[in-house]
Amino acid sequence: MTRWTVYTLAMGLFLSLFGCRQQQDVFVFTYSNEQPQGSLRSQSMEFFKEELERQSQGRIQVELYFGGVLGNERELMDLVATGALQGTRGAFFADANPKFNLLTLPFLVDGWDEAMRLVTSDYMAQLNQQCTQRGWHVPATGISNGFRAHTNSKHPIKHPDDLRGLKMRVPAQDVFVQTAIAFGSNPQEIPAVEIYQALQTGVVDGQDNPPSNIWDYKIYEVSDFMTITNYATGPDPFMVNLDWYQSLPADLQQLFDEVSREAISLSDRLNREQEQEFIRKLSSKLKINYVDGEDLAAFREAVRPVYDHYVEKGDLTWNEIEQARAAAQQP
Repeated sequence: MTRWTVYTLAMGLFLSLFGCRQQQDVFVFTYSNEQPQGSLRSQSMEFFKEELERQSQGRIQVELYFGGVLGNERELMDLVATGALQGTRGAFFADANPKFNLLTLPFLVDGWDEAMRLVTSDYMAQLNQQCTQRGWHVPATGISNGFRAHTNSKHPIKHPDDLRGLKMRVPAQDVFVQTAIAFGSNPQEIPAVEIYQALQTGVVDGQDNPPSNIWDYKIYEVSDFMTITNYATGPDPFMVNLDWYQSLPADLQQLFDEVSREAISLSDRLNREQEQEFIRKLSSKLKINYVDGEDLAAFREAVRPVYDHYVEKGDLTWNEIEQARAAAQQP
């Protein structure tokens, strides 16, 4: 064997090993959510992709799939749990930590300021950390698309009695089912992508969602009235498969968390800034009425059983509820 042959073989082996090592150092993060590509949640994830790929210098490649093309929110959570996907954001956050239900309790917080203080508090950081016990990594939690508003095709909602007997679509989450029952309506658990058809065909009389979703899903085309009580919001945790996250080198874990927090912060900022713009656009499509001040008293009273339900089940304690309220109200 000539010296040149030995050299050629050695270089080939080196390049082969080097190429494999480089390939092993590239981590693919596949993400999906059910909202359309133009939604604010999806926009924040496009920012996440751009920034993470840029700042990692390509060591992490991000693949994004929007509009439910890989499944509904229940299916996406299951895919992330098994590692077939690496991340999602959506309604089944209780899989990661049932304590996230705290943020969905009706009238837990009063407005955006309190909601933002809660999701950025040390208390929320503790809830995020607890997700590791169930196989999830949650680097940040935001506000889920803003505050929810009711739409229906029967009449304006000015008192809880106006909801009595209405078939209302709710997410497949116990807290929204219990809240609908407390309001006297008949909850129907239907995936978000099926809301339009359910309203169009009369399967349900109404639904509730943040104004951004009401616009993005064109719910205004199959509804007549929208009522704004700001009765509830919800958490928007960025839920990541823990095994995948732990496979990252320490420096990439830190970078992943930093960019995740920036993306969630951007999502919250966009939702807060554009909520009124969505309401303005919806006002040309729907008859909107506001319930506020003393008129909210009947709504607040009606949902007391929701709190009792979770405390009696043992899912939450009054101390945890008060801790969340204190974090939201802290100056």
